[in-house]
Amino acid sequence: MMGLTNLNSTHLSSAKITAAQDAIAALETALAEITINLSPEDRKKYGSINEQNKLFVNKVYDYNQSQSNLSSPEVDWDEFNRDHSSRNNMEMMISKLESIITRLNNAKTLHDYDNYQSALVDYSYTTYKSGTSAPGFENKYKDLKQFFVKNSTSTTPSEEKK
Repeated sequence: MMGLTNLNSTHLSSAKITAAQDAIAALETALAEITINLSPEDRKKYGSINEQNKLFVNKVYDYNQSQSNLSSPEVDWDEFNRDHSSRNNMEMMISKLESIITRLNNAKTLHDYDNYQSALVDYSYTTYKSGTSAPGFENKYKDLKQFFVKNSTSTTPSEEKK
């Protein structure tokens, strides 16, 4: 029985690839002023707001919107509201981008699988033709067989003595 091949035979045209690359470049440009590279130390210091704390922030936001007389005068509420709006917009964009990335990874996985299966078929053909002394196939076979080295001994390096 022959294995499945061509699991993904849908390919983007050159024009669509260019359009997607241009859209990504435009997105990078549009977001350049707000994207920040945090150092590992900064990321650890500022962390990430967890779900419970998001609920807390949203509840404070709701109180400020509905009963602003109960809000602390020491908070810059205009900035708080801009931060809240920005984080909601970014979360929505991140969600959409993650969905696109997941779908691109899935499509790429199928193309990778198709390529590998076709390469195996070509290697089998090369192995056969090399055995018939057909010109050029012996060198190709020698070059490709390095990817199929079978060791009878363990390839795990021995531990260094302490």
